[in-house]
Amino acid sequence: MEVTLLNHTPLWVCSNAIRTCWQSFDKGDNGGEIDLALIDRVGNQLKHASTLEHLFYNFYIKGISRACLQELARHRIASLSVKSTRYTLKELKNESEFKPNDFDNASRYIVLTGNEFVDNASINALENLRQILNQNTSLDIAKYCLPESYKTELSWSINARSLQNFITLRSSKSALWEIRNLANAIYNTLPNEHKFIFAECVYKD
Repeated sequence: MEVTLLNHTPLWVCSNAIRTCWQSFDKGDNGGEIDLALIDRVGNQLKHASTLEHLFYNFYIKGISRACLQELARHRIASLSVKSTRYTLKELKNESEFKPNDFDNASRYIVLTGNEFVDNASINALENLRQILNQNTSLDIAKYCLPESYKTELSWSINARSLQNFITLRSSKSALWEIRNLANAIYNTLPNEHKFIFAECVYKD
């Protein structure tokens, strides 16, 4: 999987929103240490987390499974624009046969779990799909036999408050291994100066 941070809101926007409540603009330092301490105190320690909603992050996520996408979509206060199977599934049509245990070739299209039985079942499903596509079945019908392991990619935008919730739940050891990897990758992709907002959300083994 690959996670790229495309854009993010500067921190002074959040501190400015907080200072709006008390009209304390004269006490700020244009996003410096004083303003960062204010964000931490109000947004994190005092749990006035609605102020964190002024911070937005835009990511491009590549190479997660449709199973992981399904779990990601449960986090509703976020925007997703996902690679369309209707327009892109034909990428499989011209592939050669997918054979059992050919993990290197299949991994271009599916997420492998490391379980040989599961991964071979996904490879068989991939081969079935390829054959169906070569019968000129419409993509809208063919996609019904997509394996959950099939890779996709998306643009994902989320505010800091919702991202705290996502990282808290999905970095947990009880989360699906793939979305746990995603949560950690997203945290690691954040600008260093923003990580203090989320540091306490990351599950510590």
